[in-house]
Amino acid sequence: MTLIDGRSVAAAIRTQVAEDAAELRAAGTTPTLAILVPTDDEATAWYVRSIVRTAEKVGVSVRVVERSQDVGGALRELSADPEVHGIICQTPLPEGMTLDEVGLHIDVRKDVDGANPTSVGRLAVGLPAFAPATAQAVVELLRAHGTPLASADVVVVGRSTVVGKPAALLLLAENATVTVCHSHTKELAAQTSRADVLVACVGRPEMLGAEHVRPGAVVIDVGTNPTADGGLVGDVQTAAVEPIASAVTPVPGGVGPVTTALLLRNVIAAAGQ
Repeated sequence: MTLIDGRSVAAAIRTQVAEDAAELRAAGTTPTLAILVPTDDEATAWYVRSIVRTAEKVGVSVRVVERSQDVGGALRELSADPEVHGIICQTPLPEGMTLDEVGLHIDVRKDVDGANPTSVGRLAVGLPAFAPATAQAVVELLRAHGTPLASADVVVVGRSTVVGKPAALLLLAENATVTVCHSHTKELAAQTSRADVLVACVGRPEMLGAEHVRPGAVVIDVGTNPTADGGLVGDVQTAAVEPIASAVTPVPGGVGPVTTALLLRNVIAAAGQ
């Protein structure tokens, strides 16, 4: 069994991002990511600090904007700013707001984390668009591991617009045969245990165990669920699955680092448009 090291995959992406950022700067463009932070949440603040630290290392400038009122207006202002190339809106959002609603205010050309529903729609019909970075990370990790995707049976457990649905679309684009399961799926184990590739993105701590995994399957665990002692566990019971699967992403150290690296790669792509 192989642990798919997301940190090494992320490092390779960051190296390329740093080279591309240097070229843009030499040509007079400073690639810039704007992060809108609409609420006071410590977990969000930690994640934003993490993005800022990583961005500084690769030559991407970050502008953090704190705005709890008129979130849509703030996103429209950033969309109109020619010096901003990528925009993300952090969650949680103020009460009464949804990410789909506020995402509509992000210019799709700057929508580097696929928050605008238009971006997902473009993915669905095969048009160029930025996918959510976490969904991109799923495919990136499978490629890095050398997992054949054409004609593979892939089961995605989770149907959010942040991970599950866009990941399914990206995997379909790789010519995989994709099944999407969710909380109303009957006999979940019967579905997942036939998969060559299992993508767990349901957001429930250690929901999937040995009975859900086909011998030799590759398991991508997207879950990042906090524990009482301050740690993180995924959506998969890693210890139970390791003797069965051929490869598993660890939590932490799997999908997370790749997500951040891809977000910055998307900023570079947006700045180069």
